[in-house]
Amino acid sequence: MTDIGTTLVASFNNAFYATVSFIPRFLTGAIILIIGVIVGSLVKQIVISGSKALRVETYLKKYGVPELKDELTWTNILAEIARWFVILVFLVPTADVWGLPRIITVLNEVLFYLPNVFVAAVIAIVGFVFARIAHDIVLASVKGVDSQTSTTVASAVRWAINVFVILAVLSQLGVATDLIRILFTGLVAMVAVAGGIAFGLGGQDTAKDILENLRKRLK
Repeated sequence: MTDIGTTLVASFNNAFYATVSFIPRFLTGAIILIIGVIVGSLVKQIVISGSKALRVETYLKKYGVPELKDELTWTNILAEIARWFVILVFLVPTADVWGLPRIITVLNEVLFYLPNVFVAAVIAIVGFVFARIAHDIVLASVKGVDSQTSTTVASAVRWAINVFVILAVLSQLGVATDLIRILFTGLVAMVAVAGGIAFGLGGQDTAKDILENLRKRLK
């Protein structure tokens, strides 16, 4: 019984001293994490305030960038990415103080991935703006035809660019890269085949006239 009692007392003492020695490290890590949360929140507010001052959402809406619902706006998405990036930066030393090396490895991987999310959001915004501009340019360039045809052509151009933008975003995020490459190749092939068939079936007379004119000029 004496040996058992001695073992229990030793185990209790070890656990007590380990807990007491960990408390300062826990408090230090908690302070670092709290500072990170505060700084991250400040960064988020700065991004939101800057966006409102520059009227970013208004310009995005003007240039045809798809609107998101409720609080999920493009500004809030970018602000949240910035906020969590700051928090994760402070989480790394927090995990180091707490002696959690595996958590540090995971956090570093997330930190390296977050810039991809930010770049993907920027690609999406710029791509959707470019799609709207291309739509307006095509719509203004084909005024010689009827309004229905010009609208159809402009919409087709806009949706084609939007599809390529979505594929570029998914590629930036590293989502099914091989599948995206196959889809992109398939879309290009589909457009080429469709254009060839349309020109071959619907533009036979036009092609004949062009070739005839070339033949006459060569003579």
